[in-house]
Amino acid sequence: MSGLGELDRPGAPGGAESWDERSQEWATQETETPDGSAGPHPKASGRLPKLRRTAADPVKTLMHRHRELCERAVDPLEIAAGLEAHGVTDRTAARFRHRDVFSLAEEMYARAAHDEETAPPSTALTAQPARPAWIVLTLLPGALCAATVAALHLTHGQARTIAAAAGVLAVALALRAALAQGPLGATDRTAPGSKQRASGSRPWTCWLVAYAVLGDGLLRVAIAGGPDGLPTGAADGPWPLATAPVLALALACAPAAWCAHLFAVCTRRRLSASRGLEQFTASARPLLLGTFALFLSSLTALSALCGAVLGASAAYAQTVTLGALLFLARLLIARGFLHAPAFVLTAAAAAEATALASVFAARLPGCGFLATPVETAADTWGAGSVPALACTAAAVALLIHAARTLTRASAHAPADRPC
Repeated sequence: MSGLGELDRPGAPGGAESWDERSQEWATQETETPDGSAGPHPKASGRLPKLRRTAADPVKTLMHRHRELCERAVDPLEIAAGLEAHGVTDRTAARFRHRDVFSLAEEMYARAAHDEETAPPSTALTAQPARPAWIVLTLLPGALCAATVAALHLTHGQARTIAAAAGVLAVALALRAALAQGPLGATDRTAPGSKQRASGSRPWTCWLVAYAVLGDGLLRVAIAGGPDGLPTGAADGPWPLATAPVLALALACAPAAWCAHLFAVCTRRRLSASRGLEQFTASARPLLLGTFALFLSSLTALSALCGAVLGASAAYAQTVTLGALLFLARLLIARGFLHAPAFVLTAAAAAEATALASVFAARLPGCGFLATPVETAADTWGAGSVPALACTAAAVALLIHAARTLTRASAHAPADRPC
């Protein structure tokens, strides 16, 4: 999993060692001009100094290098998170005569607040209050999906096809609107163009959801030698649909947003109470696991409810594992970590597609062995074991990655940073 961690590490390359070496050099690389600003070293410009050299202030040098961060910060916590994103550690802070990064950030913020040239403007970023708009939007996908499922059970023939097409389009638009804002949305924290890169994972997300509806039925009939026709939406059709899992996932959009909001609020409070980066990480990791467990409990309850109402199998293994994967992916995307979710979602979708393709490829002469692993798993644990295994492996990979990235202070800074 070390590869995934390197994909999404924010900040410039180089860790604490490079910062330790550079912090020792800054005192000899810059001088102070009469107006108090930091100027370049005379050797760097090739000119002799015209002013008497004074003792260098390493903290002022650090503020000069991170002037934009100091200008837009509305509290010391934002500076601390920004410094950590650029590789500054508690060990590096000791070079500036501070016990940790938080203490260093407090001095930088105090200096910036009293500096007439670098004082934060009145339009600085402030904490956005919770808007009821995203609360309503997160309820919309579940409501529309429930209406679509009801229409499928009440209509027949061509009317059912039209209802299914209209329902899929409505739910897709509602999901897009719900994920465009709120705690599950990719916000301005991401770098320019990151939202476009985040949309690259949408096709694989759509595939995973579509497989939850159609995949198990197709795999069963494919192993039996079918399919003999297209899905009709009926439970006794040649290609049965699984509506309970997708309904549970759509309804789970609301608890997912609330869990993400709870995680953001609690981590902000932990960040305020922490006095070191290691202390914050130690307190944020149980919070992440608790939030994840809370969402899984909500999704399990919704799966049981949907299965009981529709009189169908709840498909706990497929639904809960897929929901866990999608929830972790959205948590990472909302914090600006885009590459690992896209990679893991692609891998899970590719695993499901490969399983289906191997069953059909086994019908070619001499290729019957290709379907042996899938048929063995389907005979032993059922057709739903294929997506359950694929999503479980993907969710575990993202959980390990999230435990390393979402427990860092820099992951919760409201300022823009590279993904």
